Amino acid sequence: MLNSKTMNKYSAFDLNKFSSEKIHAVDAKFEAQKIAFAPLTFQAIRAMLELGLMQIINDAGDEGISAAELSEKSGISLYGVNVLTEMALGMHVILMKNDNGIEKFSIGKIGWMLLEDNLTKANFYFTNDICYKGAFDLMDSIKNGKPEGLKYFGEGLTTIYEKLSTLPEREKKSWFDFDHFYSDIAFPQALPIVYAKKPKMLYDIGGNTAKWAIASCRYDPDVNVKIIDLPGQTHVAEENAKAAGFENRISTFAGNILDDTTVLPAGCDAVWMSQFLDCFSLKQITKILTKVYNAADEKTNVYVLEPLWDQQKFEAESYSLQATSLYFTCIANGNSKMYRFGELVEAIEKAGFELKTAHHNLGSNCYSLLVFNKKVEK
Repeated sequence: MLNSKTMNKYSAFDLNKFSSEKIHAVDAKFEAQKIAFAPLTFQAIRAMLELGLMQIINDAGDEGISAAELSEKSGISLYGVNVLTEMALGMHVILMKNDNGIEKFSIGKIGWMLLEDNLTKANFYFTNDICYKGAFDLMDSIKNGKPEGLKYFGEGLTTIYEKLSTLPEREKKSWFDFDHFYSDIAFPQALPIVYAKKPKMLYDIGGNTAKWAIASCRYDPDVNVKIIDLPGQTHVAEENAKAAGFENRISTFAGNILDDTTVLPAGCDAVWMSQFLDCFSLKQITKILTKVYNAADEKTNVYVLEPLWDQQKFEAESYSLQATSLYFTCIANGNSKMYRFGELVEAIEKAGFELKTAHHNLGSNCYSLLVFNKKVEK
């Protein structure tokens, strides 16, 4: 655990805001009620989105729409419209005005975010389709040190990653939309940094669906990429690489990076890990980087792209990452989280690496690209 002095040294986020509070008691009580009813209010908004009520209200513009009209246009009973819109009013998701004696609804700023903001949409459907049921088992996950909510995706699983390639289509879409929304936005700014060094062979550890590998081959005509991932992921990556026309430049190495028998091949000029290390505990991160250390030489650049919650510009983004840690606890694996800058660097340097440069604020999601080399003994 980092002490406060170390935290403040590494943090771009104002951690002092957690040391005191300025909220009035009456507002604190309201915030507490939001937490108390959170599962119900979440599902109320989900219903409004998926039944089309929110979109109809939005389409009505400033003129607004009455409950009766909303019921007629949506095909939802007036009772259903009333209970949902009343909850949405209480959450300030929609607004209500009196138009010549007729109450009419219009969209609020929060409602617009739920409909149009990509961060909010990715988080919302990921929470509903991947996390919601398993979240009930969060407390048991904490007590038992394993993802007790994972059972909703099948028996005998130890992590969700074993199941990704065979998830039902809706759940698969929500998981990958969430995953790609965060990392892909940083790719355009990360590519020039990585390929300024002109690596000929890059290992993409946790390469998933080959998005980075394909982007790399399009950016640099001379690079070859080896994707290192679980067998289910490498199969999908091979198909995507072939569809993109890069099957001759993108190869795969299937294996479990945590397995003691898995040895990474030598010969890489660069190693890339995008939103990968947050899937592991700090001890496991050191173990993985020790394997990378054994496969690398002194000139190998190791690139780690991660969203660090203490490097975000806005509180909403930090909050989203803190909440994502709970997904890791009760669904993904039971032992990882979204890390702070200092604790991630410390775990990597324990494997014999040294942080050379840190590029923060990449993409609209404020990703950090950390560059490591083997530590040179003086």
